[in-house]
Amino acid sequence: MSSNTQPLTPSALTQSSISNIDFVEYQGLARILHHSLIRYPEADFIKGLKECDVAGSWPEFNQRTENSTGRKLLQGFLQQWPNETDTAQAEKALITLKLDYGQLFFGPGEPTAVPQGSVYLCEEQLINDRTTVELMDFYRAHGVELQLDYKQPIDHIGLFFAVLDQSFGRLQTEVDNQALIRFVQVLLQQHLLPWATRCCELAVEHANSDFYRGLALLTSDFLLQLQQDFQVLAIDKRLFR
Repeated sequence: MSSNTQPLTPSALTQSSISNIDFVEYQGLARILHHSLIRYPEADFIKGLKECDVAGSWPEFNQRTENSTGRKLLQGFLQQWPNETDTAQAEKALITLKLDYGQLFFGPGEPTAVPQGSVYLCEEQLINDRTTVELMDFYRAHGVELQLDYKQPIDHIGLFFAVLDQSFGRLQTEVDNQALIRFVQVLLQQHLLPWATRCCELAVEHANSDFYRGLALLTSDFLLQLQQDFQVLAIDKRLFR
């Protein structure tokens, strides 16, 4: 690893950008992305996003194009989401959205935006490959335990946001926890950032709905913001898709 890919020391990082982060807000964003990416959408979840005006309240960060376009797409989609009183239209809309999630992230067949990191990072493009084992060892060394709805690879992009959710929750009261800051740095630099942007690019390219197209753009923008806030550069790894 070249020296310019190493994160700054935790103490320097704390003095500069960490104190400016609203970890309550970041935890909320991570939680939304976790629930959006980890499983098929449900009507109550979409309704909640609409009622809370998630698109309108999403932070603009550095006003990157990914952010403005993502918020616009998500807001337009949620505004047009049918009221639950229109049962037939609501059911049709949900089925269409579920189909979009399936073709992007789940199947049947090979997803167009595979959400597992090992598929991007390993030449054989297999699930649960070498990089998944490395992530598992990293989590074990730091006492991270994931609550899974069903058995699945731990390098699913939605599960990364669950871990970030937990970490940001702790950093709200442990802003000087250097070990936790370093954990987030390494998680981003070595395990998530090298491939996640490519996953988002594929989701933007192949999404059939503005919901997932907008979310993919906002996910990509949030990752860029985290990279800036935690002052890390993603390790340069060859991607195989």
